[in-house]
Amino acid sequence: MRRLILQVQMTVDGFVGGPKGEMDWLTVPWSADIEAYVEEIMEPLDTIVLGRKLAQGFIPHWAGVAANPDAPEQAAGKVFTDIHKIVFTKTLDRSEWPNTVLAKGDLVDEITKLKEQDGKDIIAYGGATFVSGLIKDGLIDEYHLFINPTAIGNGMTIFKELDRKQDLTMVKATAFDCGIVVLHYEPKGD
Repeated sequence: MRRLILQVQMTVDGFVGGPKGEMDWLTVPWSADIEAYVEEIMEPLDTIVLGRKLAQGFIPHWAGVAANPDAPEQAAGKVFTDIHKIVFTKTLDRSEWPNTVLAKGDLVDEITKLKEQDGKDIIAYGGATFVSGLIKDGLIDEYHLFINPTAIGNGMTIFKELDRKQDLTMVKATAFDCGIVVLHYEPKGD
């Protein structure tokens, strides 16, 4: 069965965006060691799942990077542009992006069917509401929490929808030269 991996940027105080979705707290540029870590995470994947709100910025951004031969992240842009993407939406009727399909059904049913299909693992990038649903319904198989060395005091969280405790097992914690610490967890077995 395919695994659903979450990779998410967070502040030290647990927010994935400011109160209005601001991302001005992100640590950029990344150091070479964290770029290598992300390449390692991406290796066993063939699908990205996103919520509509994040997709509307994420997909065009990386397509622009892929098309710019002077962009230092052009290779990453090509990977994100070429990989199969599924956007979860209740409002869009058609995909306006290449290599992208829409999922409009029940989140648990859609993700369960996706995990049961042949293929490599799947990565989820967000946004906050979409990821909250994945976490609440216990759909994440592996967490990579990218803790940025910034606190913002208020904002969007991905754990607010939990209605029960979810215990996690630490796989490893890794500090990177740019100041980000990645906490890698898996759900604790029953």
